[in-house]
Amino acid sequence: MNRTRIHKRIRAKIKGTKERPRLCVSRSSKHVYAQIIDDVTQATICGVSDTSFKKGKHTKSALAKMVGTEIAKKAKEAGIASVVFDRGGFRYYGRIKEVAEGARAGGLTF
Repeated sequence: MNRTRIHKRIRAKIKGTKERPRLCVSRSSKHVYAQIIDDVTQATICGVSDTSFKKGKHTKSALAKMVGTEIAKKAKEAGIASVVFDRGGFRYYGRIKEVAEGARAGGLTF
């Protein structure tokens, strides 16, 4: 309940455009998801989740960082260099922070 209230407040302020789309990050207890969304046309440009990687001996934080670098790589292929970060009502801590750092390491700016 509390996260959804915070998320609504954040989404009232953040809008993604064609030039600077929104990087939306979500997580569950097991997985991390990231999408780049153009809110004007209401279209998802690209998306990545940690289910596409082999689990192996990776921690959840390491998988989250890989999701960030992969979404940055897909964004570069789509011609996107700058995004607006939407943390989805989650605290900027742990896996959410790792996705953001991975995306910055991959070349995205926000």
